[in-house]
Amino acid sequence: MSASPASQPWVNALSQLAGAVKILDYDDGLHEMLATPRREVNVAVPLRRDDDRIELFHGYRVQHNVSRGPGKGGLRFHQAVDVDEVRALAMLMTWKCAVVDLPYGGAKGGVGIDPSRYSLPELERVTRRYTTEIMPVIGPERDIMAPDMGTDEQTMAWVLDTYSVSHGYTIPAVVTGKPIPLGGSLGRTTATSRGVVHVTRAALVRAGDRLEGASVAIQGFGKVGAHAAQIFATEGARVVAVSDQFGGLHNPAGLDVDHLMRHVAQTGSVVGFPEADPIDNSTLLALEVDVLVPAAVDGVLDADTAHAVRARFVVEGANGPTTGEADVILAERGVVVVPDILANAGGVVVSYFEWAQANQAYRWTGDEIESRLADRMHSAFADVSETAARESLSLRDAALVIGVRRVAEAHQTRGLYP
Repeated sequence: MSASPASQPWVNALSQLAGAVKILDYDDGLHEMLATPRREVNVAVPLRRDDDRIELFHGYRVQHNVSRGPGKGGLRFHQAVDVDEVRALAMLMTWKCAVVDLPYGGAKGGVGIDPSRYSLPELERVTRRYTTEIMPVIGPERDIMAPDMGTDEQTMAWVLDTYSVSHGYTIPAVVTGKPIPLGGSLGRTTATSRGVVHVTRAALVRAGDRLEGASVAIQGFGKVGAHAAQIFATEGARVVAVSDQFGGLHNPAGLDVDHLMRHVAQTGSVVGFPEADPIDNSTLLALEVDVLVPAAVDGVLDADTAHAVRARFVVEGANGPTTGEADVILAERGVVVVPDILANAGGVVVSYFEWAQANQAYRWTGDEIESRLADRMHSAFADVSETAARESLSLRDAALVIGVRRVAEAHQTRGLYP
């Protein structure tokens, strides 16, 4: 199957599924069912600009599989969003929810807009129009959105309000990742990052090592990378390098992450931080560290960059940062890859907690959230690592096998209607 660059994430997702299906020895019919999205919505999203000009954007919502429960997945605002990317991310959400044993299927949404070029009122109008267009297929028992690249808790508040006003009463469980005053969960903001740290600790312990004192390089200093850096430092790891879209930093003795966070808040970038040497992204990926966390965009570890990786562990904070070719290269070189569907699942785990709290009209404490998240992530890592050892698989293949098997079992148990 040939593919344009825009469809590569979807091709990668299909390739990963095919590998799991081969291991599980499923027939062609079940494979096709697992590969095909259950529902796709493609909508036009017109916007009246603040100066009264009209612009049109394309929006998508893909529900890949709902055999285990309602769809669950983020809403992404990015100029490069297309339906293939959304399909791929929805499929990954299906396996991710199954790996951490949540009662959800996988979904994803996106609008092809660069949010940095539009005012807050304009983004509100885009969000509300998009929500209105896809409203027939979303809801707390159908498909629950959450923030993703280019969106945040304010975006979720607009989705919640639009959906609730149309139904005549407030429905907090229609989204997760919303503001605390609207029923958001404590711990949601840092959940993905905490999950990354939990599985990193588990991977190191499995190898007979400790997180305390381990050297960590983080590629990407956004929502996931920045919080992960803080948590790693608090837990005793040595964060020696970070980077963002503008450049990177390296200090072998370890960065003062709190000072760095203040610098980023003031300047908008890690660049120019005086307590470290500047480096570029390719240099960061090649540093000799215990743990490399790619936490930015997909495809940064490919057939070219994988040869330069000298980290012992790659823990995928982003979705799809490692291509199939890179996976093979890293495995041959003895680099352990903790896959995205496990490593960054902390966000959807706490999203599930938020949804459960909304349905109960009850709020758990921050300590309860953290304890439940830690238990869930360590339990999922144990399942994956034990499966990998028992069946002689990589952690990625083991995670995919667990996720795909659980979804297939749900589908087969429910039966085919009619």
